[in-house]
Amino acid sequence: MVKYSSTLNRTFAALADPTRRRILAHLARGDKCVTHLAKPHAMSLPAVSKHLRVLEKAGLLRRRRYGRVHEMRLDAKPLRQAAQWVEEYHKFWQGSLDRLAEYLEKENRPPEKGKTK
Repeated sequence: MVKYSSTLNRTFAALADPTRRRILAHLARGDKCVTHLAKPHAMSLPAVSKHLRVLEKAGLLRRRRYGRVHEMRLDAKPLRQAAQWVEEYHKFWQGSLDRLAEYLEKENRPPEKGKTK
């Protein structure tokens, strides 16, 4: 299994908040300035800025400054690492469920003539 750094912890912590997930969804459609990202949320600009800092620390977005304008860009690399981690467990559970299905099919088959369980 792949070893993961604290980046994975920061990624999942950042994704745990619905506001931050909505911000990432907006950024998936293209770069946005901070004020544009703040508009759909019923919170102050400083509150949105705190969410953006969490996303920055997790490596999920990059900030560029043009004078007083701060433009944010999505960086999907940590999301790929998180997806890879989830996929490892998906493979484990899929294999376990497949084995369970095979066992149940075997147990629920009617016995063949002349054979007992």
